[in-house]
Amino acid sequence: MHTAPFSEFALLLLICALVGALFVRLKQPVLIAYIVVGIAVGPAVFGLVQAHDQIDLLAQIGVAVLLFAVGLKLDLGHVRHIGPVALATGLGQLAFTIFFGFLIVLLLGRGWVEALYVAVALTFSSTIIIVKLLSDKRELDSLHGRIAVGFLIVQDLAVVIAMMAMSALRDVDTGTAGWAGVGDVALSLAGRLLAAGGLLFVLMRWVLPPLTAAMARSQELLLVFAIAWGVALAALGEWAGFSKEAGAFLAGFSLASTPFREAMNARLTGIRDFLLLFFFIDLGAKLELSTLGAEVVPALVLSLFVLIGNPLIVMAIMGWMGYRRRTGFLAGLTVAQISEFSIVFVAMGISLGHIGVSALGLTTLVGLITITLSTYMILYSQPLYERLGRWLGPFERRRPFRELDAGVAAGTDAAAEVIVFGLGRYGARLLAQLREAGVQAVGVDFDPEAVRALQARGLPVHFGDGEDPQFLESLPLRQVRWVITTLPQWASNRALLHALGAAGYDGRIVAAARDALHGQALEQAGIEQVLNPFDDAADQAARRLAERIHAPEPPA
Repeated sequence: MHTAPFSEFALLLLICALVGALFVRLKQPVLIAYIVVGIAVGPAVFGLVQAHDQIDLLAQIGVAVLLFAVGLKLDLGHVRHIGPVALATGLGQLAFTIFFGFLIVLLLGRGWVEALYVAVALTFSSTIIIVKLLSDKRELDSLHGRIAVGFLIVQDLAVVIAMMAMSALRDVDTGTAGWAGVGDVALSLAGRLLAAGGLLFVLMRWVLPPLTAAMARSQELLLVFAIAWGVALAALGEWAGFSKEAGAFLAGFSLASTPFREAMNARLTGIRDFLLLFFFIDLGAKLELSTLGAEVVPALVLSLFVLIGNPLIVMAIMGWMGYRRRTGFLAGLTVAQISEFSIVFVAMGISLGHIGVSALGLTTLVGLITITLSTYMILYSQPLYERLGRWLGPFERRRPFRELDAGVAAGTDAAAEVIVFGLGRYGARLLAQLREAGVQAVGVDFDPEAVRALQARGLPVHFGDGEDPQFLESLPLRQVRWVITTLPQWASNRALLHALGAAGYDGRIVAAARDALHGQALEQAGIEQVLNPFDDAADQAARRLAERIHAPEPPA
């Protein structure tokens, strides 16, 4: 059946919207839906895709915009402040996954070039998916959330370096001759990197600041300029012997230090997601069911490696560096998947002639499996830790010093009558206001940086895990009459209630609810009073505004 490209695009968008809505309801990222739609509308199933050239062009622009957006977020200041734990964890996970992934793929009977591509692809985790999941769970500013974002930056840098290195090897003989001429290629790559670095320095120092300032006079023009700059340097990167992806990343990086990067990034998000839709449709349309069927067993083996091996190495490194097993476990779950970059990387290898379509089918299947399962693992990380935590002792030092350093309270517990668990923005404010009102309250939080900041303000704060009964025994629970929890997740509150019961606490409990379901679960658990921060704040604001509105006007 032949249809006009416009009608075909309209049908594809409608199908993607409907299938995407189903996957969102299943709490899955929509990119999984797009790949499934691509396979369904491709020649393997319904054969609806005819406008291959148009879709391929949009797919290439989508990949360029994606890499441009990644470069745009890598401000030099952020790169300098990645931190030792994020750097060590990121590099350690990369080395572990590449080495053992390479051996596993070789054992599965693949050639060494394909094994290298797939092994590198297994190292990358989806920044987009992880940041969204952590943000939805309000864990982006938690200790494990900040560490995860740090080593995601390391991965983003690694994927660009890998793309540049592989694209530089386009002329290397990858057959029986092995790395023929690799020395010449390395010298050529170094020369081109130096030339690209010099060009970027000149542009970032003298050209781009005034140019972006002129473009920023119009928000619409700034968006057009951002896309034009990204696509132009993508084309230049390909012409210079790198790749479109590397050129687009450098375009974004060159604008990352300008004051307009946040405005550009905010406006690019929707366009990026829209164009990536066509990349995944194009990807699915190029895969045949027979190809995918032959890759099921290898995909399952590699998926288990990613789902289990990647979190284990993160936990091992973080435990060795002095973090608790719970922090390592929660951070480790964020790398139990591969990302859209993995598929882009392998697709680039096909375009360079290094590997065949079977590698793309294998990587896509691993992506479908790991993204689907890891999404649920991250969403239900607390219950998962409750079940597995007792088996994770080898991943924690006898003295997890990096988190114990913050464990000294700033005041005495002798007169404490209230304990506040959870010192985020709401909990910290609540603790401070109770202290100002003359209430002898102390706080508890699992984030050492938050604890240090509050201690610096003179507030009596303990570092510790409220879900750990042994830690609760160190608190003055026998004299405390009230416990207040502002923990954001019901699973965390449930574990706290269980630990309080095990510690023999029989006082009164108040809890803050983030939403109606959270509040209902707290009430069913027997919480005496449930606070709703948003409703309470709105009610108080309405009363204060009403008083001002109805107050008599001052005499003229």
